[in-house]
This record gives sequence, structure tokens and C-alpha cells, in this order.
Amino acid sequence: MEKVQVLIIGSGPAGYTAAIYASRAGLKPVLYQGGQPGGQLTITNDVENYPGYADGVMGPQMMTDFQKQAERFGADIRYGLVTSVDFSSYPLRATVDEKHEIEAESVIISTGASAKWLGLESEERLNGKGVSACAVCDGFFFKGQDVVIVGAGDTAAEEASYLANLANKVYMLVRRDEMRASKIMQKRVMSKANIEIVWNTEVEEVVGQDEVEAVKVFNNKTGEKTEIKAQGFFVAIGHQPNTGIFKDYLDMDESGYIKTIPGTSKTNIEGVFATGDAQDNVYRQAVTAAGTGCMGALDAERFLAAKEMELA
Repeated sequence: MEKVQVLIIGSGPAGYTAAIYASRAGLKPVLYQGGQPGGQLTITNDVENYPGYADGVMGPQMMTDFQKQAERFGADIRYGLVTSVDFSSYPLRATVDEKHEIEAESVIISTGASAKWLGLESEERLNGKGVSACAVCDGFFFKGQDVVIVGAGDTAAEEASYLANLANKVYMLVRRDEMRASKIMQKRVMSKANIEIVWNTEVEEVVGQDEVEAVKVFNNKTGEKTEIKAQGFFVAIGHQPNTGIFKDYLDMDESGYIKTIPGTSKTNIEGVFATGDAQDNVYRQAVTAAGTGCMGALDAERFLAAKEMELA
């Protein structure tokens, strides 16, 4: 069994930042990149809202830069998926790819969250080419254009309102004849003159070869089909945190986001720290994920120092 001081589960801004800080602290972190090395940013084209990239940067390139920086300080970054953990006793244990066992003095979780999609072929094909699951990330690219957003909850209402400040017209597709969003969020949407709510409507297909040109929809009560001309297509039906392997040990909210002690990355298990979108259901930005990655590494460093003092 391999023994490590700091095991980082997952990559992306949170994991790589944790690796930078932990390796600079001499903790020799081992990071397993998971099923999607680099996280959601690897399927994002232009990133223009991360500080330090004055001219913007491609998502995959940004994650390559993060990884190289972590490796420069000695972080051991590996391909592999942590398939199970055992936090019932200390030291903590994890299994990689169902075969390689690791014993860790501390664990930093950076497994992120995945956007929920409609499951359309065209949606997948045009992802990053006009199709997005983050209005705050990509809304700027559709300034003065027409966009479609799918969803009826608070997140969809918030993102529709955000888009309305940038786009010429926002078509908000709601599957039923009412919204799930809170009354105050519904009021905010209704107050925007350039948001048109299209009730009882579902998406049949996103039209376009290399970019979004229109969205084919149908009324689920009348069966009537129409086509909405638009250059952007946003899906806002929620995110799913990638935290399933931790559910037997860590406290989570009803959606599966890991609960942390406010102001820290600490979980209910000593020596286990949660960072990035695995514990953040509010902001979900690269810069906030990186910030919590820093917190996770600093919290782990202090935890290990305290452990060392106990044994001295």
C-alpha cells in the first residue's frame, strides 16, 4: 500500500491550486486527475474572466498552465480515477481504478460538479460553440444577440436575468405552465422587457453546424412545433456534484454538495477537506474554485503540522 501525506482527488482549478500550495509547502501531494482531467474547463473554449489572462485563454490551455505550475513545484500528478474511499479510520484510505490502494494522512477533495444536460446530440456537438451551461461564464460572447435558456428554477431565473443585461432578446423555455423559481426570482424575470417566457415548451433540437443558428421547440400540450432564431443556447437545469463515493462518510446537503465548516474547507471527518464545485453550489466559477483549493491546501498543512506536534 502506497503512503502519502496529501492525496488530492480531482483536478481542475481547485485541485491544481491545492497541488501548487501543498507542493510549495513540502507536503509532496499526489493528485489523481479523475475521469475528466482538468475538469469542466477542458470543454470550455474562451475564458475571459479569470484574472491574469488579459487577452483571455482557452479552457484546456488554462488547465495545462495550472498543471505545469503544480508540477514545477514537485506535485505528483497522475492519470487515474479514485473509485472508492474509506474514511472510517485514520489514516485515510482510497482505492484508485479499483486496484491501487493508498493510505493518506490528509485528503483534499476537488471532484467538482457536472452540469445536467438535456441529452441531445446537437447539444453535445455544439457545446462550446454557442451551447453553454454557464451564463456568467459565456454570456458576454452573446452581447446584443438573441439567446435561448432552458430551465424554470432559481438558477435559470438568475441566469436569464443576467443574460437580459447583455443579450438583445432572451427566450426562456419552461416545460410546464408555471415556474419552480421563488416568487422574487420570478418577479425579476417578469420585470425584464427583453425576456420572453415560452410556457409548456421543450427542445427538439439545436440547429447549426459549427455554431448555434436556431432552436427547434415544441409545445408539449398542443404538439405545435416552432423554430426560434438564436445564436446562444443555455441549459440551466442544475448541476450534479461528483461526490457519490464520499456519501457514506461526509455530511452533504440534499443535492450532494459536501458541507464544510463556514470559512474553511474542513468537513465532518478529520483530515478531509472539500474544495471547488464539490462543495460550492452558489458561485461555481474557476476563480472561486481556485481560492478554495488554496484553502484546502493550507487547512491540510495546518492539520498535518498539528498531528506532528501531537506525536512529538
